Amino acid sequence: MTAHRLTGYRVDPDLSPGHGIDRDAGITVTVDGASVPAFTGDSIASALIASGRLGCGPSIHMSRPRGILAAGVEEPNALLRIEARTPGAPSESMLPATTVDAVDGLSAHWLQGMGVLDPAGDDAYYDRKYVHTDVLVVGAGPAGIAAAREASKTGARTVLLDEQSAPGGSLLSGRDETIDDTEAVAWACAALDRLTAQPDFTYMRRTTAIGSYDANYVVAVERSAADVAAPASAGVARARIWHIRAKRVVLATGAHERPLVFADNDRPGIMLAGAVRTYLNRYAAAAGQRIVLATTNDSVYALLEDLHTAGIAVPVVVDSRPEPSDRARAALEATGARGVFGAAVVGTSANGQADASDTGGTADRGRVTAVSFASVDGSGRPAGAVETVPADTLAVSGGHSPVLHLHTQRQGRTRWDEAFAGFVPEAPVSGQSVVGSANGAVSLGTALEQGAHAGHAAAAETGARGPLVVPTASASAPGPVHPLWLIASPGAPAGPHGPTAPRAPADSEAPTTAQPLAGNGTPALAPEHWASHFVDLQRDQTVADVLRAVGAGMRSVEHIKRYTSISTANDQGKTSSVNAMGVIASLLEDADPASVGTSTNRPPYTPVAFAALAGRRRGDLYEPARVTNIQPWHVAHGAEFEDVGQWKRPRYFPRAGEDMDAAVLRECAAVRTSVGFQDASTLGKIEIRGADAPEFLNRIYTNGFKKLAVGKGRYGLMCGADGMLFDDGVTMRLAEDRFLMTTTTGGAAGVLDWLEEWHQTEWPDMDVLFTSVTEQWNTIAVAGPRSRDVIATIAPDIDVANESFGFMEFRETQLSNGIPARICRISFSGELAFEVNVPTFYGLAAWELVDDTGQEFGITPYGTETMHVLRAEKGLVIIGQDTDGTVTPQDAGMGWAVSKLKDFVGKRSFQRTDTARPDRKHFVGVLPVDGVTRLDEGAQLIAAGTPVTPEAGPVPMIGHVTSSYLSAELGRPFGLALVENGFNRMGEIVRSPVGGTLVDVEITSSVFIDPEGKRRDG
Repeated sequence: MTAHRLTGYRVDPDLSPGHGIDRDAGITVTVDGASVPAFTGDSIASALIASGRLGCGPSIHMSRPRGILAAGVEEPNALLRIEARTPGAPSESMLPATTVDAVDGLSAHWLQGMGVLDPAGDDAYYDRKYVHTDVLVVGAGPAGIAAAREASKTGARTVLLDEQSAPGGSLLSGRDETIDDTEAVAWACAALDRLTAQPDFTYMRRTTAIGSYDANYVVAVERSAADVAAPASAGVARARIWHIRAKRVVLATGAHERPLVFADNDRPGIMLAGAVRTYLNRYAAAAGQRIVLATTNDSVYALLEDLHTAGIAVPVVVDSRPEPSDRARAALEATGARGVFGAAVVGTSANGQADASDTGGTADRGRVTAVSFASVDGSGRPAGAVETVPADTLAVSGGHSPVLHLHTQRQGRTRWDEAFAGFVPEAPVSGQSVVGSANGAVSLGTALEQGAHAGHAAAAETGARGPLVVPTASASAPGPVHPLWLIASPGAPAGPHGPTAPRAPADSEAPTTAQPLAGNGTPALAPEHWASHFVDLQRDQTVADVLRAVGAGMRSVEHIKRYTSISTANDQGKTSSVNAMGVIASLLEDADPASVGTSTNRPPYTPVAFAALAGRRRGDLYEPARVTNIQPWHVAHGAEFEDVGQWKRPRYFPRAGEDMDAAVLRECAAVRTSVGFQDASTLGKIEIRGADAPEFLNRIYTNGFKKLAVGKGRYGLMCGADGMLFDDGVTMRLAEDRFLMTTTTGGAAGVLDWLEEWHQTEWPDMDVLFTSVTEQWNTIAVAGPRSRDVIATIAPDIDVANESFGFMEFRETQLSNGIPARICRISFSGELAFEVNVPTFYGLAAWELVDDTGQEFGITPYGTETMHVLRAEKGLVIIGQDTDGTVTPQDAGMGWAVSKLKDFVGKRSFQRTDTARPDRKHFVGVLPVDGVTRLDEGAQLIAAGTPVTPEAGPVPMIGHVTSSYLSAELGRPFGLALVENGFNRMGEIVRSPVGGTLVDVEITSSVFIDPEGKRRDG
């Protein structure tokens, strides 16, 4: 060690175990342009501390000098921008220095609480993976390892994940702990070595569980060993998102230490006591040479012993408890340190002021140089003389807050434990247990016992059995805890409510209104007395901000959180939320932390890069194109494609010299006069099974499905709860308890979600299951007067006569080439038509069979554009094109498909006056009067005689064109539209703008061909 150094340094091997570093692997990192020596295993924070550089970027709003506070993900101050080290890798911002591994050559810069995304982008490789397991254990500390060991040895498939790069958790911060008479860290490593040799055990280090959801569904992010602003090796993801479904979950997530709230408690050199111990024992980095300890509990006394062993001076231990506990007394006697009880730190001195541009550096301007403390009275207020001792570091422990984010994300309840002085689980949620310090365990022995029992029980609940062995370690009874939520400055006024708190103003009182004067003549409620008592370091929020919120009438912790922004930074209040609740309780009369309660913890537990969440779904893979397995034929025959949903669908098949209009007219004529065929495989297909499937469909569709016979299909309409058309399609009854629903291509995913939503939220007791089978079936539509001849040839076992094979019926058969098939009588063109459904594997072969068979009839492939023309000539609606979310079945002229006898989703909305008003827009046909003008889709329609001038504006619109095509059958353009009171305006001439002029348009029926429906049967 260097005797002249005033702050941190690297501790010699004989004085610190240095569990986490390799002293033989020296590396160098650069922070703000200065080289910092480090060892492999260091974090950026530990390397800086070992170099005597505790300062970091200034605070975000006040530009106050700040220093490293913690040693893990809870760090609120030390935020870095890591520069990209190789081309293609991103620079990353807002990374806590405590969580960034020191990598040789890494360059970083301090941030003032805010960073920016790298405008160059991120070309690194990210991935995602899905896994099922019997038992998932989150946290590889002593409780987690004990749980994983007991679960895995039963044969249960076990996954253990941990955010650290090495196993042990809190053990890595310790020095003399033993488990089963073995040095604790060595025990943890040996246990993991044995576990990883098991075939059904997986250990994922550098993996953080960021979210917990229903049915033990946990999402975690795994970081590669070289994830610091560098691309991963070829084939290795820089980060991987894991989607884990577990039968049972054990949460061994530990606890975060809390700071203390006193004047200027944000200075560099004020650190969490547990962090000082971590840096000392894990990284062999001393945070200072003269370290004062301030505590409300027993936890700092292990640090006291470790500092004594390392030769680091501890001038005084300031303990809020009136009397020393047995643990405190023993440690003080062993080290000879001075302990002051019934006392609290009331302030600190610093080595000068730092301006906004000073980011700490090696000088550590603004760092603690002395600590002032005083005794506190029975109510917790400072009393008696203030004593000041020189020090370069103040290690504080205001208690511990169990890490319960994953528990509360599953709606797990918590309760305030007075003895522990923290929120602990009130009861486990289904399929989960919480163990170790996350469950309020204070001693190592208790944590091991809880973990072992939970792992053993979790495995047993999955059917795995084995003997229970509980690791042994010290389980001494914890000493009492005496929390201090507010510590007033010497001489500052303090109100009568709470340990050191001012009384909150009444609702009618302004927060800055002068209150009864304190002894020094200063208003007791003046927020300026609390403007340097920091509650949330990352947000620069103080007790004064909480006081203003309470004075403004806020009482709920959720309201105060939003009023002040406490706990809303990217650290999510890991060191501030419970302190904020304690402060609120102190400010409110007759309140305590239990009555104030906790705020909501939402995923993710720690920040996650957007690129990691996206995984491979970026660029061309953001929305991958879906194609049917008939695609090669379409390409070979010159198809022009369009995107429908995610699918590439042939739009038309042009021949030499044809544009789209010519090709579509030819394809339409072929279907109307002979036969055409289309790849309709992209239609959504959902299989619905279960004893209650008929009743479920009856409730979802507007028309009846409960009595539909097996072997038949029915066209159905689906409405939203508002009664507006949502989707449509044909559903076939395959068996008494089994249906196959078809949907629009683009609406398939939405319909499946809609079915699941109603089942899960409204009718969960119904026996019904939904499975998407869109990609399991190829569908070939064969349409036209000669379609019966084609089907008769390819399916010789079926009698295709009308009398034997009726409309909306289907037959199971085998095609002439041996392919199993289901053939349906369905038409979306108004012509005689069939749909040939075959398993996807046979799709191309079935298509080629239809093509070969139809050659003698001049069979013609047709695309989506032709399909649109054919259905529009017949007046068939396409939902989403001819509807806009405001169209009811009655508006679309399909009231015949709405049952008057049963209930269904959306039916009540038809009783509203609005759905029956006469000026609703109706689905009608439109014909340009000149017979040659093609209307623009989306073009507005206006009543004849309506002036179209700026002076007469705005121009009243009566509707708009939804579809517009050229028709080979009609020999002219035509269209479909939504028009106000359209059903009662047949024959009326209206006008529409085309190319800058107004053209006359006749409103007609939406059915342009075969209104009697004779063509449907051939």
